[in-house]
This record gives sequence, structure tokens and C-alpha cells, in this order.
Amino acid sequence: MSMATEPTQQIPTAAEYYQQGAPMPPAPPTPPAGQSFQKQEPPRRERRGFAGTAGVALLAAVLASGGTYAVTQLTENPTATTTASTTTQNQGSSPTVIQGSATAPDWTAVAKAVSPSVVSIDVTTQQGSGAGSGVILDTNGHVLTNNHVVGDATGNGAISVTLADGRTYGATIVGTDPSTDLAVIKLTSAPSDLTPISLGDSSILKVGDPVMAVGNPLGLSGTVTTGIVSALNRPVSTSEASPSPNGSTSSDSVVTNAIQTSAAINPGNSGGALVNAKGELVGINSAIASLGAAQGTQGGNIGIGFAIPVKEAKSISQQLIKTGQAEHAFLGVSAKDTTVKDGSAQRAGAQVAAVNSGTPAANAGIKTGDVIIAVNGQPVDSSTALVAQIRAMTAGDKATVTLIRDGVRQDVQVTLAVKPATSN
Repeated sequence: MSMATEPTQQIPTAAEYYQQGAPMPPAPPTPPAGQSFQKQEPPRRERRGFAGTAGVALLAAVLASGGTYAVTQLTENPTATTTASTTTQNQGSSPTVIQGSATAPDWTAVAKAVSPSVVSIDVTTQQGSGAGSGVILDTNGHVLTNNHVVGDATGNGAISVTLADGRTYGATIVGTDPSTDLAVIKLTSAPSDLTPISLGDSSILKVGDPVMAVGNPLGLSGTVTTGIVSALNRPVSTSEASPSPNGSTSSDSVVTNAIQTSAAINPGNSGGALVNAKGELVGINSAIASLGAAQGTQGGNIGIGFAIPVKEAKSISQQLIKTGQAEHAFLGVSAKDTTVKDGSAQRAGAQVAAVNSGTPAANAGIKTGDVIIAVNGQPVDSSTALVAQIRAMTAGDKATVTLIRDGVRQDVQVTLAVKPATSN
């Protein structure tokens, strides 16, 4: 049975299970045979391996050999107009779209409002070159993106950012947070006419809501695609490091309580915007599922993409801008996948394997052997799902943990603490 931790131990990955010859844990999502999840890596000559998500392997996304790729600058049509039923208003300097029809959004208006707030990012390091996307957070030049887009440039790389109108600026890293795969960079000599993106509320999203992805897929900047929210609270796990000989992985495993979307997302969309029909940011695009991709190759979009919810992205980015580092919520248990009897049915959950003394879990009375099946009413059907739920929250948050102990379901109130620096 798989072992995972929230977040006091290493999170086991799919690669470890394959390496050890063990069966994969029964954790969602379960894609069709032959499918794999892929982090949306920028194109690079060399990439480190990473693996692990619920039930499938994650493969490195290599876009093109030699680090080369086609670049086409797509600019806004100056003659584009909105329909009479759709208007755009500014919240400070961040435009939002008021739709005339909730069932038929005017995506032309949304694209016109959002595109100036989304940038293309190019990274050059000693290991190669890469490209990704980002969103403008403020008029000071702070840009939010994925850590896997710019993280390799820390200390020995160059970053350039191209705005929607074609102007290019250098940029430096303000802070990175590998465990959430988020990073903030800042433009050098930022212009005074930047358009920050309008932030939405990912907590009110519903399955079926229309969304648009905006970014730099395959080097094609200014690309927009539309779809719907396909699922919410989808646990997705990745790791930037290859498994070591002893089977361990990097402590910077990424576990996201992701938004799943059908909007077409491809390599290079990483760090770009997922927006609602108002043009408000609801997620940062970061991963896709792909079919039949071998290690070292990159599959394309098949209609299953994943984004980091803006609630989490906003909290992390604010901390990175303020201090260059981010704090994370901490429960204080290690767990493994299991099934448990719930009334007359069986239910998958995360069984507590150990509780660290003095932690929120211990203070709340959670015990070894308890099977956690929900957090704040959101189902927990694996140890990865438990980690994803906790990491989506912030230190100080109060949570209701639903568990089954000795066949009896009960709710436990927990106040999450700050994850200790020594914890993995």
C-alpha cells in the first residue's frame, strides 16, 4: 500500500512504485489505458525527470530537440469590438468583462481584456533554453508564473519577458516555491502602462463553468482557448527530481488540489492564465494529461488540463513578493491509501500511519489508525488527496476533518499551523 505524508514525510510517486515493482495505489483520477499526466514544461535541451500522480506516471515534457521552437507573435486586432450586450469596466487598472449572456459568453471581449495581462517568458540557462507564460500582478512589474518555468534560472540564467504588444524586458526572480510550483519574477525597468490581471475567486467555481486559457503554447504567444471546468479538487502530484537509488524523491514534491479543465493547454501554457467569463484569473495553468507519450517526449492536448487555483496562487505570490519565501499549512500526520467500511459501503480514504506530537493533528485528537475521508466536506480518497487538501489551505485556517474510527464516522476540528522548515 502506498505511503504518503501530510506533509511530514516524502510523498511517494508513481515512479517509485514502478521502480519497486509494486502496484499503484487506488487513487483518482484514473485515466484511460495508456494515458499519462504531464507537467507543462518549457522546451529545454535537458530536463530533470519527475513523476507521480494519482494512479499514473508523470513524464517530462520535452517540447523540441536542441531547445529550438517556432515563435509567432500574435497581437491584438486593433479593430476588434465588443457586442452591444457586453461591456468592459476597469477595477483600478484591471479590466473585467460584464457579460450580456451568462450562457453564451463573449469570448472576444474576454480575450481583448485579458491578453494585455498575460506575458511570454523565455529562459536561458547553461543547460538549455525554455519558454512559458505568466500573468502580470501589479504595475510594479511583478509577474506570477510556474516554478518549473523559471526555477532553473536561479543564480545562473537569464529571463526575458515579452508583453502582448511585443515589447521585451529582462526580469529577475523575486521568489520561488517549488512545493506549489509557483514563482514570482519582476521586470527590469518595468513600463508605467502595465495592465495587471483581475483576480477572481476560485472557491465559487462550479463544474461546467466556462473558462478560457491564455498563454504561450508551443511558442505561439497570445493564444487563447476555451472550455469548461471539468472537475474541481483534483489531486495532482509531480516532482522535479528523479528518484534516487534508494527510491526517495525530492522534498519539493508538488501536490496540487487542481482545477481540471477541457480548455486546450499545451507545452508553453505553463504559468499562463485560466480566466472565467468575466476575464478574472481563477487558475494558473500547470499540467496536462497526455496519451502514449514516452519518457523524454511530449504529447499534446487531449482535453484534460490542470490549473493551480487562484486562491492558493494569490496567497503564495503575496508572500513571495513580501519576503521571497512562502509558508505552508501543516497538519502533522503521515498517511497511506486504504479502504474502510462506511455504513454498509466501502470507501477509499487516507489512513493515518503516524501522528507527530505537538502538531495540529495531535492537538485535535487525531489518532493512528483513523481513516480520513473528507476535509471541509471535500472528499479525501487517497493520501495524495489529503496532502492536496491541506496544501490548498493556509496556516491558521480552521478545518473540519471527517474521519472513521472503529467503524464510527466523526468530525474533528483542526487549526492548521505553519509547516516547520525541517519537515519534508
